[in-house]
Amino acid sequence: MASKIRKQISIDPHQEAMLKRSGKEYRSTEAEIIRRAIDQCAQTLYVPRRRLEAWEAERAFILNLIDQGPAPGQRAWRREDLHERQGACGCQCSGLRI
Repeated sequence: MASKIRKQISIDPHQEAMLKRSGKEYRSTEAEIIRRAIDQCAQTLYVPRRRLEAWEAERAFILNLIDQGPAPGQRAWRREDLHERQGACGCQCSGLRI
């Protein structure tokens, strides 16, 4: 078992009631419930650091696409046409399939 560090905390009465209820429901100690809550909170608060190399590679990829210029040929549709076309489902959706 890993060593633990003792902490003394203050909680509100409603939090104590929730803690006691949770302890009985999950058959766990109040300390274990608090540790799990801290771990769960930490997962949502601390977003992994973004890797700069990945962003630089993405930027290089996008710049390469820009350097290639527009695709040859021209579109045979206008943006407005997409909104007026009737979709395969029979509804008045764009009909654009990606």
